[in-house]
Amino acid sequence: MDGLLCYCRQGFEPELAAELTERAAQAGIAGYARASRNDGYAVFASDDARIASALRWRELVFARQKLALIAELRGLDPKDRIAPMLEAMRGRGRFGDAWVEHPDSDAAKPLAGLARSFGNALRPALRKAGLLTEKENPKLPRLHVTFVDGDHAFLAVADPADSAPWPLGIPRLKLLPDAPSRSALKLEEAFLVLLDAREREALLKPGMAAADLGAAPGGWTWVLTRHGIRVSSIDNGPLRQHVLDTGLVTHLREDGFHWQPPRPLDWMVCDMVEQPRRVAERMAAWFREGWCRHAVFNLKLPMKKRWDETRLCLDLFAQKAGKPLTARAKQLYHDREEITVFATPRQ
Repeated sequence: MDGLLCYCRQGFEPELAAELTERAAQAGIAGYARASRNDGYAVFASDDARIASALRWRELVFARQKLALIAELRGLDPKDRIAPMLEAMRGRGRFGDAWVEHPDSDAAKPLAGLARSFGNALRPALRKAGLLTEKENPKLPRLHVTFVDGDHAFLAVADPADSAPWPLGIPRLKLLPDAPSRSALKLEEAFLVLLDAREREALLKPGMAAADLGAAPGGWTWVLTRHGIRVSSIDNGPLRQHVLDTGLVTHLREDGFHWQPPRPLDWMVCDMVEQPRRVAERMAAWFREGWCRHAVFNLKLPMKKRWDETRLCLDLFAQKAGKPLTARAKQLYHDREEITVFATPRQ
């Protein structure tokens, strides 16, 4: 069975299905998407074996995780779910790890106990059948068993270089007691998901200068200061005092949509609540005018036609920026009705 299994935020299955369908068509790959509202996943069925390599995880906006399908198993006998799985994996070679999961949805969360216990039984059986290495090997493909019901599961494979490295595609981040707001987790997750390890090391250095547009109460500013970055925090609202006390923050009570820096900055971040097209155009102006080298910003999505609006805003940003940029966008775990974009000069 060729095709993809992708996880997403509950309620955004139609957006993920529309994205997979459009991106596959652009790659010249025939197929169709299957998704139901609130399931937490979508399937793109295709007979074209190129599908997994044509749609890259980093390039998908609404997919938390991207997996290549092996099989969909229905009517599993609770007394022996393992045998049909081993049969479906015959001739697949060895896996470097095996994860047993469930979608991040209200309906599937009760399956967490089954996933844990089944994983403990499955791994020894896989090793006995020669399908799983004795120790975790991150260089080999990773097996995913995704239960969507007690008798219904997908078998899929993750390429470690082209998939999320976290179970369910969700990084485990903890909100620290001194974080000014929960929005701090959005920027932390953005740096983890949208930048690779090399980029984080090169682009987040002490002594860099940044602007935080719409900064109050200071969650994103606080994250930047934890990297030793000096921040101009732009907002008419107040910042938390301990953020100002870092000595790295200058609070300017101005409108983030009109303020511009007196000199070029390394970073600009923006989490302002505004129409997404207006944000996209303003973010493009920052690159066009050379006011920043790198940026992370959020685009708040409408209630309807959210994939269409996403595509339109990303295209608008690219057109108006006036220079070649690499832009990556994701609906992060800590996002809600929005997506987060990282932009940097194209190498």
